[in-house]
Amino acid sequence: MGKKGQSKHLKRNPAPKFWTIHRKEFVWTVRPRPGPHALKHSLPLTLIVKEMLGFAKTRSEAKTIISQGKVLVDGKPRREAYPAGLMDVITIPEAKATYRVLIDRKGLVLHPIKEDEANFKLCRIENKTVVAKGGVQLNLHDGTNKLIPIADLKNPTEDEYTTLNVIKVNIHDREVLDQIRLAKDTIALIIGGKNRGIHGKIVDIEEAAGTKHRSLLATIEDNAGKRFQTILNFIFPIGEGEKAISLPEVK
Repeated sequence: MGKKGQSKHLKRNPAPKFWTIHRKEFVWTVRPRPGPHALKHSLPLTLIVKEMLGFAKTRSEAKTIISQGKVLVDGKPRREAYPAGLMDVITIPEAKATYRVLIDRKGLVLHPIKEDEANFKLCRIENKTVVAKGGVQLNLHDGTNKLIPIADLKNPTEDEYTTLNVIKVNIHDREVLDQIRLAKDTIALIIGGKNRGIHGKIVDIEEAAGTKHRSLLATIEDNAGKRFQTILNFIFPIGEGEKAISLPEVK
């Protein structure tokens, strides 16, 4: 009989290197369940509660805490192996603690945020589709979709959104609060490649005929004046004029 579905087990050694686990203490670790973020771009809730925040000594304790709905991701309680990813908001109401999943030079990290940042998240537009009943559906990087109603399909004035731009979304009612465009002078975060975790102002976007938009090269200048090049697919806009979110310090 053939194998059905992916393995439910994950050994510690091949787990993502940014996971804060002891590689040789035990053989197995928790595998994130299928969800909005891929395994190599996610942090399972059990690991967050036990290893990163220290709220539990064992996986069983962490599982109990999560099953009681004491850990929220984007305002909703999730199961123990839920894969939290970039820009997700992790809230522990009883501890009065809120974190945003961000990225540094090593990988995903938890960044403590204040109350004024806890009610929204940034979502990058990965794709756009036209739905049958009239409207444009934005497919976002966190696996969610946002439907933009269009009154007149021949003159879609409501559709002001472009792929690889970022929208600021209220995590409670999913209302779009703002749009951050991928363009020159926008502040952006590098989320892939050897320069991931670096942020700065986009100073140039190269044009190349016949090259896919995601593969175009962009130049980012950090606060120290140092410049870095990467492709647009590795750029996450985070503000026009000033950052919409706080970021961890680049070490």
